[in-house]
Amino acid sequence: MDMNHSNSHNQALHRRGFLGQIGAGLGGIALTSLLSRERVLSQTTNARLPQFAPKAKRVIQLFMNGGASQCDLFDYKPTLEKLNGKPFDPGEGVHVEASVSEIGNLMKSPFTWAQHGQSGRWVSSAIPNLARHVDDMAFLMAMTSPSNVHGPAAYLQTSGFAVPGFPCMGAWISYALGSLNENVPSFVGLPDGKGFPYNGRSTFTHGFLPANHQGFIVRTGQKEPATHLTPPASAKFVTTKSRREGLALLNDLNRHHANERVADDRLQARIKSYELAARLQLSAPGLIEIDQESQVTRELYGIDKQPTADFGRRCLMARRMIERGVRFVQVWSGHGGGSQNWDNHGDIPSELPYIANQMDQPAAALLQDLKVRGLLDDTLLIWTTEFGRMPFTQGATKGRDHNGGTFASWFAGAGIKPGIAYGESDAWSWKAATNATSRHDFHATILHLLGLGHEDLTVYHNGIERRLTDVHGHVIEGIVA
Repeated sequence: MDMNHSNSHNQALHRRGFLGQIGAGLGGIALTSLLSRERVLSQTTNARLPQFAPKAKRVIQLFMNGGASQCDLFDYKPTLEKLNGKPFDPGEGVHVEASVSEIGNLMKSPFTWAQHGQSGRWVSSAIPNLARHVDDMAFLMAMTSPSNVHGPAAYLQTSGFAVPGFPCMGAWISYALGSLNENVPSFVGLPDGKGFPYNGRSTFTHGFLPANHQGFIVRTGQKEPATHLTPPASAKFVTTKSRREGLALLNDLNRHHANERVADDRLQARIKSYELAARLQLSAPGLIEIDQESQVTRELYGIDKQPTADFGRRCLMARRMIERGVRFVQVWSGHGGGSQNWDNHGDIPSELPYIANQMDQPAAALLQDLKVRGLLDDTLLIWTTEFGRMPFTQGATKGRDHNGGTFASWFAGAGIKPGIAYGESDAWSWKAATNATSRHDFHATILHLLGLGHEDLTVYHNGIERRLTDVHGHVIEGIVA
């Protein structure tokens, strides 16, 4: 070790010692971590500026877990009303298959339909609150999925790949841009209060990206919504002083280890995670607690009533998080399993309203709240699912089976043409007919709106330049303003 390096190391130790003496509790820990970042940031950083002028600064994604039925929500088909109860025959000898069931007869939507807004967009009575905002939305009416199995299809929609181990979109965005506030995570996942989605915690994985880009998971309704922010009650030996001293020692050991292994970014990621954890102990309450919100706002989101309390709370938390600098927030409607989500195999007339009533008012409130506060000008709001449902019944039931042939999503906010629809399904809402869009197009468009070229955002991994969109994808210019 040369003399200059030794002097700088001693100065750093002296500074940490000084901070350790004057720091009080968690504030001292957070301040120490903020100042000790200087050397790390001078050596390496995973954050980068947008590659061109972004239209959006942050993203909120609402994910309907289970496969929301496009032909019972947004994709009105008079043909289904005309041929209700008749066998499905697409003609020309086309073979029809279903995922897990026998093919039943065509079934019209059990809900009433009406046109809304100046755009005249058809929306079913299952989601009356969102229907009032169609002029703010750009619909993708012919999205497709190569898988009609929940796990792989959800991975495709979140990470671009059908198998686990690849970074999800939130992790890619975190890696590319970081957060807008160093005291909060760049990527937060808000799973349904009833449980995690089909792929569990791997839904929020950083994959082969540095570990600090893993989604920060907040589970509302739990005794400890964010795990490991505070010591367990049984650990009486953990005091403010011992935590401060332990973190200071760990910090010095990590720095010394990292200085000898500058090419290994795993430790740097771990150090950043520890530092963020320290700062989060101060900032987390502002992200999670909504007690200071007005009664008018609580009523808007439906927080104090059922069935909207859980999803409403999480939608409001998403708004608070992006206000405080979180870059990407993912809010899930429905948990994994065969019921109480959007996986409506048995009885569309009763199963879909159950979950739609939980989502509709809060999602509409979020869009309205973002717009009123001026946040929609630089925030991208997305509503999506992993695949759609079939236009025919699942055997003799009133349910619908999985359908990767077509489903609907919508975008609203920064950089989006409002009040339009891109793509169209066939007469039955069975397959995409025109301007079909894939998850690669979906991801490419989101990155583009954030000022990132999807072909340029790459990481070399196992001999391959990996990217969120693999070797595919085009920006959906038809919805970009």
